[in-house]
Amino acid sequence: MSEKPMVVITHRVHEEVKTLLNTTCIVICNESVESWPKEKLAELATQADALMVFMPDSVDEDFLARCPRLKIIAAALKGYDNFDVAACTRRGIWFSIVPDLLSVPTAELALGLMLGITRNIAEGDRLVRGSFQGWRPVLYGSGLNGRVIGIVGMGKLGRALARLLSGFDSEVLYADPATLATEEEAHLRVRRMEMNALLALSDIVVTLLPLTDSTLHFINASAIARMKRGIYLVNVGRGSVVDENAVADALDRGHLAGYAADVFEMEDWARQDRPQTVNPRLLLHADRTLFTPHLGSAVDRVRLEIELAAARNILHALNGERPPDALNELA
Repeated sequence: MSEKPMVVITHRVHEEVKTLLNTTCIVICNESVESWPKEKLAELATQADALMVFMPDSVDEDFLARCPRLKIIAAALKGYDNFDVAACTRRGIWFSIVPDLLSVPTAELALGLMLGITRNIAEGDRLVRGSFQGWRPVLYGSGLNGRVIGIVGMGKLGRALARLLSGFDSEVLYADPATLATEEEAHLRVRRMEMNALLALSDIVVTLLPLTDSTLHFINASAIARMKRGIYLVNVGRGSVVDENAVADALDRGHLAGYAADVFEMEDWARQDRPQTVNPRLLLHADRTLFTPHLGSAVDRVRLEIELAAARNILHALNGERPPDALNELA
């Protein structure tokens, strides 16, 4: 009997995932909530036939050069800017993502952040835990009803957020290189605008863009200057799409009423110049910021479905088949 292939899973997963893979594979899994040290992952990967990777991981040409047995890297995520897909293709390694399971939970979180920052929910919680003595005329916010909401990026995530916003009496604009069909715009109750017009008209801007060379610091000082004073900015796409220093400057000046984010520049490991921490100037504005630790898809049943999808991609590749969610094509 031939030796079972080895699958290395870089972060903790549900038991069901390991059970599925264990039927035909040897599984080595990180059981901690912390990432393995780079050296340990590199050592394990040299013997791996498959890797299941997550948001904190990063794969480049040098890493792949140490993995002669590798047949697939299955990413349990949707955004893949930390991974060199072209290098995988050159080395005959499949690279797969999970394209369809993260949009709805991330849209839910975006809506939660929008409500949280515009209604001062975190600040109210701190007040109740402190010196609360009953109602006072404080912490007046803006809410979503009657507001103009600009969505930057109308992919699957943007459309999922628009569906949630359809329950509010808001005007929803979107900016995207692609235009939705007229029927879908009507169904979602959205209207396409050029980017500059969206920034000028919106009361709340939500960025849902992936990180590419063209979207790095897409929301910068110049973009913020085109926004009206008192606007709220929400980022659940990629951290480096937003220039955190420019946001901190705008909060200092009072140009931004608030900033909410689930993603941060420090998380974009593919950037050689990425910050090592969340911008400390942002953390000083506790009364006008609301942050979550990358909880976009952190719904238990959804995470299980994501991990199982990545595991099925691995099993297809190890069986000599094209993984269903592969991004690349091999000769």
